[in-house]
Amino acid sequence: MSRVAPADATPASSATFAPLENATFRSIWLATQVSSFGWLIQTVAISWLMATISTSDVMVALVQASTTLPTFVLSIIAGALADNFSRRNLMFAGWSVIALSSAMLTVLAGLGIFNPWMVLAFSCLAGAGAAFTDPAWHASVGDILRKREVPAAVTLISVGYNAVRSVGPAIGGIVVASFGPLTAFAVATLTYLALLWTIGRRKWDVRSSPLPREPLTTAIHDGARFTALSAEIKAAIARGALFGLTSISILALLPVVARDQLGGGPIVYGILMAGFGTGALCVGICNNVLRRSLSQERLTILACIACAACCLSLALTSSVAVAAIALALGGAGWVVTWTGLDVSVQLASPRWVVGRTLSIYYALSSGGIAAGSWLWGTVAENYSLASALEISAAAQLMVAATGFLLPIRQWQDSDQDPFGFETPQLALDLKPRSGPIVKIEYSIPEANVEAFLDQRQERRRVQSRVGARHWNLQRDLQDSSLWTETFRTPTWMDYLRLNHRLTAADKELDQRLLELNMGGNPPLTKLSIERPTGATRKRDQPTRFFFRR
Repeated sequence: MSRVAPADATPASSATFAPLENATFRSIWLATQVSSFGWLIQTVAISWLMATISTSDVMVALVQASTTLPTFVLSIIAGALADNFSRRNLMFAGWSVIALSSAMLTVLAGLGIFNPWMVLAFSCLAGAGAAFTDPAWHASVGDILRKREVPAAVTLISVGYNAVRSVGPAIGGIVVASFGPLTAFAVATLTYLALLWTIGRRKWDVRSSPLPREPLTTAIHDGARFTALSAEIKAAIARGALFGLTSISILALLPVVARDQLGGGPIVYGILMAGFGTGALCVGICNNVLRRSLSQERLTILACIACAACCLSLALTSSVAVAAIALALGGAGWVVTWTGLDVSVQLASPRWVVGRTLSIYYALSSGGIAAGSWLWGTVAENYSLASALEISAAAQLMVAATGFLLPIRQWQDSDQDPFGFETPQLALDLKPRSGPIVKIEYSIPEANVEAFLDQRQERRRVQSRVGARHWNLQRDLQDSSLWTETFRTPTWMDYLRLNHRLTAADKELDQRLLELNMGGNPPLTKLSIERPTGATRKRDQPTRFFFRR
């Protein structure tokens, strides 16, 4: 059983394959590649089946939407579950749903019972399973590996998937053309069962919280608040949603390109998908070299331009070879963007909330992909395939320009592990549901006031995103050196969670404030609790507890 690795202050590992030295990560990663192979074969089968039983471009494009829309709807719930329950068990449950969907498709295909809406329904069920597996698997990377290995691990996950993508669709096209969808669905089901067996055999430790689990609604609210107050995460989410909205035209319309523009069948479609995967694989292997040469923002802009060039090429060419080369360029841009944004969210998130921040990122990115699949299918059906691809290319260039408003910051290796907190002793038997009012008093010399106020904005952001409510700063009118920071938490348990969530990086701010305090003394912290005004005189008195940090 692998142990939870401590935070590592050294720079991110430059070795792409270093995470494979960990036996647990290696086993699950390899099994994931096998299941990805099955997923791609099933995707080819479903996409081509839809292209043959429906003449609607919208229905063909909705195959992509059907697998991503459940992620948009369910991912935030999945993230809350991943942060409060066993991520391994959540992965197992999600892949079980995917396997069930594939098995049911196999049975119905064997009986010859299928129609466009039924195909979309089972594709949607598989997407629902994926909505629970992705946040749990990606959040587990930080549990299994050292923090400095996370960027390489995320790259490996993407590289592995795209390595399979470089051959999986072509093999899927051969399987569908030679043996039909029934065989493709059966092979996919077996690969999912192989991954379930691997997850059942492998276990890993996760640092447990000393506090009770949060209620699901509270966990979702806390994750949303943390995300809303984190500029790096918000920028990554916005760019991901826009990139998904515009670039999904490449994959959503590819069956139509293969069928109508190139006059091919499932083998041609598989070759085109293989071209996309080959480009993604090559760039994924070189991703660490690219990161050392260019900033993540520059890479994201170039990736958007590459995907735009891919769309234009697909709109103008009638050659399978040219289309495959263009798709290699699009695949390269695809993997650079998604890998960079995924790592940005992971490194900006403490362990207590990483499942939720990733799930919000996946939800909105998948929402963009689902909306884009419908949008470009509608444009292709009402106007033309070439028009849809050309407009999509122009939109991707506009997304590249959003970097001026929503830049992706360079990855930082700050310490996001919990700092540790000792629960204070109280004079009363306080119930966990009772909420304290927290007051922290500072004595700031006049010479330090400007520096103190500069730090307060960051202090408010840090405290608010871990649970502080109604935060404010007051200055005493009679003693101008006395400043009081005040905030509330809904319950005593929320106050304990707030302090357990503060990371070593957050505590560096406390040290800077301590240096500004008069004499370098710790500020005085007061904990109070309100009592109803209609209570007895004994209860009418606010309860206070004083301690120094």
